[in-house]
Amino acid sequence: MMPLRTLIGLLFAGAALFAHAAPQHALTLYNEPPKYPADFKHFAYVNPDAPKGGTFRQAGFGGFDSLNPFISKGVPVDGIGEVYDTLAKQGLDEPFTQYGLIASKIEKAPDNSWVRFYLRPEARFHDGHPVRAEDVVFSFHTLIKNGGPLYRGYYADVEEVIAEDPLRVLFKFKHSNNRELPLILGQIAVLPKHWWATRDFTKGNLEIPLGSGPYRITQVKAGRSVRYERVKDYWGKDLPVNRGFYNFDVMTIDYYRDNTVAVEALKAGQFDYWLESVAKTWANAYNIPAVSEGRLIKEQIPNGNPTGMQGFVYNLRRPVFQDVRVREALSLLLDFEWTNKQLFNGAYVRTRSYFDNSEMAATGRPDAAQLAILEPLRGQIPEQAFGDAFQNSVTDGSGMIRAQQRKAYQLLQEAGWRIVDDKMVDASGKPVSLEFLLVQTDFERILLPFKRNLSDLGIDLVIRRVDVSQYINRLRSRDFDMIVGGFPQSNSPGNEQREFWKSEAADNPGSRNFMGLKDPAVDQVVEQLINADSRQSLVAHTRALDRILQWGYYVIPNWHIKTWRVVYWNHIGHPKVPPTYDIGTDTWWIKPDAAPAPEVQTQVQATTAEGAH
Repeated sequence: MMPLRTLIGLLFAGAALFAHAAPQHALTLYNEPPKYPADFKHFAYVNPDAPKGGTFRQAGFGGFDSLNPFISKGVPVDGIGEVYDTLAKQGLDEPFTQYGLIASKIEKAPDNSWVRFYLRPEARFHDGHPVRAEDVVFSFHTLIKNGGPLYRGYYADVEEVIAEDPLRVLFKFKHSNNRELPLILGQIAVLPKHWWATRDFTKGNLEIPLGSGPYRITQVKAGRSVRYERVKDYWGKDLPVNRGFYNFDVMTIDYYRDNTVAVEALKAGQFDYWLESVAKTWANAYNIPAVSEGRLIKEQIPNGNPTGMQGFVYNLRRPVFQDVRVREALSLLLDFEWTNKQLFNGAYVRTRSYFDNSEMAATGRPDAAQLAILEPLRGQIPEQAFGDAFQNSVTDGSGMIRAQQRKAYQLLQEAGWRIVDDKMVDASGKPVSLEFLLVQTDFERILLPFKRNLSDLGIDLVIRRVDVSQYINRLRSRDFDMIVGGFPQSNSPGNEQREFWKSEAADNPGSRNFMGLKDPAVDQVVEQLINADSRQSLVAHTRALDRILQWGYYVIPNWHIKTWRVVYWNHIGHPKVPPTYDIGTDTWWIKPDAAPAPEVQTQVQATTAEGAH
């Protein structure tokens, strides 16, 4: 905690700051004007007159056993965020701007030492109980105490939260240099204090929760399906931030144990919309009359977000991965060029940066601003971070990677590994066998060539596929050697970076520091990034962090595309202009005059989550 200031100092500073603050309809990161003025009618990426009605049928993967998405127990159901309103709502065509939702106005200290939210008196939970400041205070303390570890990281710089009166909430900060924190606090889902008073927040179960959002859950079949219904008297339905949103009367999600089966169910008309993540399926699985006739639509929607990093993540808690030479050697054995040509129809680009597809990715040699960040860390970070930007090894796509294997073998020898009886043994003389924990069936075909390349050097890779529940439990307990992991990024990286990279997150079950990274130099740069006082400083710090992470070889980078690939039946409509940073399905609608998808009775109905147990 920050030391207590004197009473005189508090009164003087408080009087000065509160005198110059002014409530605003929106907050931006660096106090730049928001895109939309205080009197705006709706966002540009919606159809403000979109028809209401109909049922939007979606598919989920695996299953679920919890309706509480805020804790680190159980597998939460998809779509549960629709039940809850937040203090503010993010504009989806701006890098990071929060517009008031439950809060009509937001007031921020000029020196960023506090933020105040003015609640709308009309905000109501679904049972009619008003949303009040005590609910916000309860939500904050509950998430800090009993929520997943990400909340403790997100809100670490909050010193105190005060319900000043029923419609005003004040958050005081420990420091005044965390510019993102007021916006992050706007994302708090407001929970009903009166409802949780008789319930245990720490237990995940299937009791239908009470919220204040545009939808409520009306039916749950454990692990199989969930039904959401639009709240007809939703208190916020006429707000400018909500106009054109939440157009479906009903949303259903049926769960499938296998994505291949799910695609067949989509084509058979058993649900309406699918986000395709497999290049081979996108290229080959939709060559059917429904697509050629325009009844089933394939569309690529531009994705303006940084692609972030997806990769094969090493668990540094395992002694076998603690030598950077070992991690670099294994990374050489992923033949992306062959994989892209043979398995992905050439659809992907190899990911190089943790901030790819953005100005925040490190390129070339570090400039003066980056060197000012990196130089004090010389000797603590990889020396390569001071030179040219990281590049992945490139093969000729033939499937023969002799040069990469020779270099990998040399690095492994330098690390003390050697071949004994055609088997690779580590520096302690133990045969090397690595387990790759997997939940996605589609990834097995990608891992098999990688497994063969490892086998050529005497390294055994065991591909262990488990169900969703077991996978999440093992992920939380860090019981894996390697996984496919993702580190998504926004256009304004900030507090979430603690959750990805900081030492304190490494031992938190449920954090996204999957690799168990504990590096004081990384910790320092992450904090500097969060405290950046300008866009230029933020970019310099992300680039510096990028260099350190890249040359640490903590993941084997995978691949990305710069679009969302979606498939949907033509009775679904969406705005002509999509949001820059989201698919925007909350702005889609059912066409009143269109016939629904022709549901065909097929064998796939027997292989939904219900039949796959």
